[in-house]
Amino acid sequence: MTDTLLPAAPQPLEKEGDSYFRKGCNPLAQTGRSKLQNQRAALNQQILKAVRMRTGAENLLKVATNHKVREQVRLELSFVNSDLQMLKEELEGLNISVGVYQSTEETFTIPLIPLGLKETKDVDFSVVLKDFILEHYSEDSYLYEDEVADLMDLRQACRTPSRDEAGVELLMSYFVQLGFVESRFFPPTRQMGILFTWYDSLTGVPVSQQNLLLEKASILFNIGALYTQIGTRCNRQLQAGLESAVDAFQRAAGVLNYLKETFTHTPSYDMSPAMLSVLVKMMLAQAQESVFEKICLPGLRNEFFMLVKVAQEAAKVGEGYRQLHAAMSQAPVKENIPYSWASLACVKAHHYGALAHYFVATLLIDHQLKPGADEDHQEKCLSQLYGHMPEGLTPLATLKNSHQRLQLGKSHLRRAMTHHEESVREVSLCKKLRNIEVLQEVLSVAHQRSRLKYTQHQEDDDLLNLINVPDIVSKTEQEVEIILPQFSKVTATDFFQKLGPLSVFSASKRWTPPRSIHFTAEEGDLGFTLRGNSPVQVHFLDPYCSAALAGTKEGDYIVSIQNVDCKWLTVSEVMKLLKSFGEDDIEMKVVSLLDSITSMHNKCATYSVGMQKTYSMICLAIDDDDDKTDKTKKISKKLSFLSWGTNKNRQKSASTLCLPSVGVAGPQIKKKLPSPFSILSSDSSL
Repeated sequence: MTDTLLPAAPQPLEKEGDSYFRKGCNPLAQTGRSKLQNQRAALNQQILKAVRMRTGAENLLKVATNHKVREQVRLELSFVNSDLQMLKEELEGLNISVGVYQSTEETFTIPLIPLGLKETKDVDFSVVLKDFILEHYSEDSYLYEDEVADLMDLRQACRTPSRDEAGVELLMSYFVQLGFVESRFFPPTRQMGILFTWYDSLTGVPVSQQNLLLEKASILFNIGALYTQIGTRCNRQLQAGLESAVDAFQRAAGVLNYLKETFTHTPSYDMSPAMLSVLVKMMLAQAQESVFEKICLPGLRNEFFMLVKVAQEAAKVGEGYRQLHAAMSQAPVKENIPYSWASLACVKAHHYGALAHYFVATLLIDHQLKPGADEDHQEKCLSQLYGHMPEGLTPLATLKNSHQRLQLGKSHLRRAMTHHEESVREVSLCKKLRNIEVLQEVLSVAHQRSRLKYTQHQEDDDLLNLINVPDIVSKTEQEVEIILPQFSKVTATDFFQKLGPLSVFSASKRWTPPRSIHFTAEEGDLGFTLRGNSPVQVHFLDPYCSAALAGTKEGDYIVSIQNVDCKWLTVSEVMKLLKSFGEDDIEMKVVSLLDSITSMHNKCATYSVGMQKTYSMICLAIDDDDDKTDKTKKISKKLSFLSWGTNKNRQKSASTLCLPSVGVAGPQIKKKLPSPFSILSSDSSL
């Protein structure tokens, strides 16, 4: 019921031999995941409206001088803030809807936390890119209508990626494609006028910028989020499913860590360095939890060395969640992390700590040292369980003394029951966690098991004789680690490769307009040689030859000969083409490279703690109506592969995830506000 549609097979393009498209999921499918994303999109719009109202009230409060007006504005502002808080809590409820993303198999395991995908608004590349092709590359822009349509189709598909490896490949392909687009069409000296809007996955607050770095960072975040959804979807009742979950969470941590280190000035809560550090810790903790489940899946033998192993594995998981909960409790993360996530981290820290003490108690109570047993090995294992032995006890003496073993075991059981009671209490304090039945069942069963074990050996004087046991040293046979994304393995074709090799024909370089050179080869001698490789350059030009007299200059790039595109031809291929005309008149088009555009660092937007005030400024700059360009300017030669049913027109087809516009319709004048988050830092680029 919660599954999405299977990914579609690669769709061939109109151009033969190209097959780099993958469909996204059907956004109209009535699945649990689609419904959840649609609810997130609707909440994002309500939050946007409330933030705009708050901004208006704040501005009115600044300029109002009448006392009654100011009191009324303050009252209205309190209502708006309350509304925003309620919407934030509702969004938090969607973020903890972990059941939607879990495996469809019946499982008796604690749910894992996935990340929801960031939502975005439609972007029209057609007008800006076509104008830039005509202005900068001096080529007819109508020849690239299909390529622009391909780019827009690919972006639209990335809004609903399938929850599997095909969906990850789709997002990675678009990320690599953005690298080509940035080099082709985004000069370092000016903005291109394309507004990218992405909604914060945790707060729902939108961020809009004319910088492609926001688009790239948001796609990276969605790659990491999709890996978390794949990890939670794995069947944790199978060994292969748990291995896949471990791998998915490690890859999610790698993508989010790569985002944190590469894009250091993202003006969004969910992509701030502090928040990303917490999310990386959360993914690694969940990966370690899956490792523990993989060890326990075949069943645990009630054997001394096996119990030592699982006790230290459980302690490792508990330690990871304790560190995660501590990180979630620090500012500025504490104000924006869902309360239910922090509560669940605390619950798991206590739960797995309790399991560690229970397993140690079992090995102490149930396994007496018998004649012929490996005393040295057991002594070594017991000593390694603690950082230091309890006062007055030694490993070997404890193993040989049955009374000491029993008392120490019961002390561990008391410590286990304390942790169990704390985990149950933490669940009762969080409304969202109380609604997760399987969580309460797992905690209750574990608690009853420890209590029953203690009851079997309880004595009247336990309160006087039991000791305070130290923490158990954590240890694992499989240390989880960050797996960095490998974009080099992603096969992506540059949509605009017809413009020429990217090393020469990029947005950072300028040329003269193409010049037509008419010349002839005199007695088979062209009067110049060639050098370079795709595109080739004129070299060693005879100043008195026909080509030089016609206007050729040394260092010119040859772009076409007799209307044959030469940008991708090698020296030998161009020379062969030139000699094929003999002494006939030859028409050759060349361009001369001017000084490269001087790089200029964009103003950077530094993430700060007090972003609540500046978000209002960001949202003021968002105008949904300005994002919509004239439909007559949009390209419509190709049908969108996201058109479902009989509605095949890409411009008219509507996805349930398309965000409705908010505000008064009609043209408005966009004012440039002095928001500190208007531009991403260029030093954050890949």
